Amino acid sequence: GTWKSERIIASRQGPHLRLEGGGTGILNFCANNYLGLSSHPEVIRAAVEALEKFGAGLSSVRFICGTQSIHKDLEEKIARFHQREDAILYASCFDANAGIFEALLTPEDAVLSDELNHASIIDGIRLCKANKYRYKHMDMQDLEAKLQDAQKHRLRLVATDGAFSMDGDIAPLKEICQLAQKYDALVFIDECHATGFLGPNGRGTDELLGVMDKVTIINSTLGKALGGAAGGYTTGPKPLIDLLRQRSRPYLFSNSLPPAVVGCASKALDLLMESNAIAQSMAAKTQRFRSKMTAAGFTISGKDHPICPVMLGDARLAAVMAEDMLNRGIYVIGFSYPVVPKGKARIRVQISAVHSDEDIDRCVEAFTEVGRKHGALP
Repeated sequence: GTWKSERIIASRQGPHLRLEGGGTGILNFCANNYLGLSSHPEVIRAAVEALEKFGAGLSSVRFICGTQSIHKDLEEKIARFHQREDAILYASCFDANAGIFEALLTPEDAVLSDELNHASIIDGIRLCKANKYRYKHMDMQDLEAKLQDAQKHRLRLVATDGAFSMDGDIAPLKEICQLAQKYDALVFIDECHATGFLGPNGRGTDELLGVMDKVTIINSTLGKALGGAAGGYTTGPKPLIDLLRQRSRPYLFSNSLPPAVVGCASKALDLLMESNAIAQSMAAKTQRFRSKMTAAGFTISGKDHPICPVMLGDARLAAVMAEDMLNRGIYVIGFSYPVVPKGKARIRVQISAVHSDEDIDRCVEAFTEVGRKHGALP
């Protein structure tokens, strides 16, 4: 029951999909399309204009002949959005995470990583020669003990997801930053599941928790809330960004982002910086789903995040329930080992700003029917 298959979508991304083979009017509750910008007309128009003006692609890495004015403009816009000094673009945030630790840290340094960090952070840390510490998930006592032990190293970097993608919980950044200040460490956060919709202006968990001036480095993606196409970035101090342009292997050896991708991401940031209305619309929709599912008897992991994992435990149950949900017109996916730990299988529901209240209620009703059918509810 754990073999993964790919469903084929025959329409553009959005809250309502058409699947290949005839499935129409399917409600999509598993996309990272948090703000609904993947199919926003202005975002699409910006991509088309960039495609027509700057071409399909650069056929080059950035430092040879792969840097256009739109790449530099987008990097400046990202830095301004996050209120940082500079930014650097990558083909994906997986590449951004693969490229930073090796370039920044030496065998004299230490990196301290939350045990539930995203796979790309784990892989990026594996590539570097720094001394590696793994602290228990969001456990500040364990982090402090490991920071104490790491005092013998030259530089200490605490690495954490801002919002954890499998559980929908948010890192305690205030406490992490306090410990980092106490033990002279830098703080790195991956904001892929926060950029665009967490915080008063959608700037992420550091804005949400009031520590924008205490987080040193942010990695995030353009492939989720910010248009949903592709691309990632690092933003932070200018000397760090300058170093990455010289030393970061995924940046040096990967083609530049295609102009159409740059165009749509740039327009997505424009929309966010013009108004926080889209970002703010997420909270009420998220609360509606979480409260109704909890009232129905389900256990929903995390807190106040549009990632709403419906915890089921059994991998086969998660897969069968997800299939049955699709039969009722709701597209969700079961997650099981090795994506999540054994015994912690779930169906991860993701709320979008473009879901209506009726969409959410229909999803809850289907979950309740399917849950009772398969014994997940009494």
